[in-house]
Amino acid sequence: MKEIFCFFLLTVSLSLHAQGISKVWVADNGNGTYKNPVINADYSDPDAIRVGDDYYMVSSSFEAIPGLPILHSKDLVNWRIIGHALKKQPPFEHFSVPQHGNGVWAPSLRFHKGEFYLYYPDPDFGIYLVKTKDPSGLWSDPVLVESGKGLIDPCPLWDDNGNAYLVHAWAGSRAGIKSIITVKKMNTEGTKVLDAGTIVYDGHEKDPTIEGPKFYKRNGYYYIFAPAGGVSTGWQLVLRSKNIYGPYERKVVMDQGKSPVNGPHQGAWVTTQTGQDWFLHFQDKGAYGRVVHLQPMKWKNDWPVIGADARNEGKGEPVMEYKKPDVGKTWPVQTLPDSDEFNGIALGKQWQWQANPKGTWLFLDAAEGTLRLFSDKLPDSARNLWDAPNVLLQKFPADEFTATTKISFQPNTKIQNEKAGLVVMGMSYAHLSIKNTKEGNYLVYAVCKDAAKGKTENEKNIRKLENTTVYLRVKISTGAKCVFSYSLDGKDFTGIDETFTAEPGKWIGAKVGLYCIRQTQTNDSGFADVDWFRIEP
Repeated sequence: MKEIFCFFLLTVSLSLHAQGISKVWVADNGNGTYKNPVINADYSDPDAIRVGDDYYMVSSSFEAIPGLPILHSKDLVNWRIIGHALKKQPPFEHFSVPQHGNGVWAPSLRFHKGEFYLYYPDPDFGIYLVKTKDPSGLWSDPVLVESGKGLIDPCPLWDDNGNAYLVHAWAGSRAGIKSIITVKKMNTEGTKVLDAGTIVYDGHEKDPTIEGPKFYKRNGYYYIFAPAGGVSTGWQLVLRSKNIYGPYERKVVMDQGKSPVNGPHQGAWVTTQTGQDWFLHFQDKGAYGRVVHLQPMKWKNDWPVIGADARNEGKGEPVMEYKKPDVGKTWPVQTLPDSDEFNGIALGKQWQWQANPKGTWLFLDAAEGTLRLFSDKLPDSARNLWDAPNVLLQKFPADEFTATTKISFQPNTKIQNEKAGLVVMGMSYAHLSIKNTKEGNYLVYAVCKDAAKGKTENEKNIRKLENTTVYLRVKISTGAKCVFSYSLDGKDFTGIDETFTAEPGKWIGAKVGLYCIRQTQTNDSGFADVDWFRIEP
């Protein structure tokens, strides 16, 4: 009986893997319940809507490209990435090099007159709009709805009479003021702000750092859902008024309470086809980024209550497990992608560069089933990989996982110090790589502490490589502890006798991925052929 049960588990595991189901995090418990986080990866500042029987989500993407990931679900628990709204980030030259922490901040997604409207802020340039009729397809080029510094977290509302409004917050680092919420009138097309706006709420006294507002209307009330109190320590606030310009009443509708979920806030209210209300929000988990939770929601005296309200006091706290939303039917398990076999003509949608990409950085060879990364010269101003645009990364997909890749390195032998390898990126980073020298190829391990402050790598040789192919691995355990290892045959791995603790990036979690660089200009580059990249327990 034990052997039969073990065979059953193995069969289920292989079946899920064949379907592209993650081996390291599945939120659907398979018994009508789910566990939080529903997305255990850094999809910060989520906003979501329902259109018919489909749910769509968008999140912040900062400097990463492609940006503005578009996620889709049928039941609010099982999500997949269907595309990106931003293929390159304007201004294009500005974002041709890494702009850590800049770029796309908290966006909002709405469906209006048969089109998807996606508003996103760039705190240094203003508020942009992109549109489409097909969220999995091409989106329009960004239109600058309002230029300016410090305009963040926009969300539109088309009123019953057709008037259009935009609510947004302010970034103190650019605007010189924060903790206030402003409402502005737009043209009916939603493409241009028409006035200087009105401050509808001042959070300095009770709700410092109020930001991320989301605009709704229900039962004659205008609602602004907004987080306050800081990313990792705050609470979910809701403001309501019968007049769009206020005055607004305030109420805290969710906080951490006795739950293990710190700073639960900033997200989206959605209503299912069956009339249930739910709220998607994030939790800041340090090096793991801001992961997405799903909370039940109900209305009491025209105020929302989010999460579990055991004391019946009109304020909830996050749940860790719950009955899945009633969407009228049951849908199969699916997860966001993490592994990639590179067998197709496109990268997996989990991958992002650190800046606007060049067309010469990669080549997908579907016939060979490989990803070829051509080396690119580091910018003259680059001090380390923090400043390298051509680092191909994905978000940590779980608290514990192992990333393994098979790489064949073919450097340009006319130059030295070309490198390719496996990297864990953050404000400090570590990598295990192949480096070419006058004496041949060497396996090197490097740590760059305080990379974001311009520090240099501490690199050491591990061994000389006689073969061009090597298997590289990093195992991440609880607390974002990272241990690298390598193998020459893909079976026996030798560990690096050092533990690196991953750190978050600027406003994001740590990432794991690949790179191929050189330090000198040449008329041709070397390359690394990556056979596969696998995320496993």
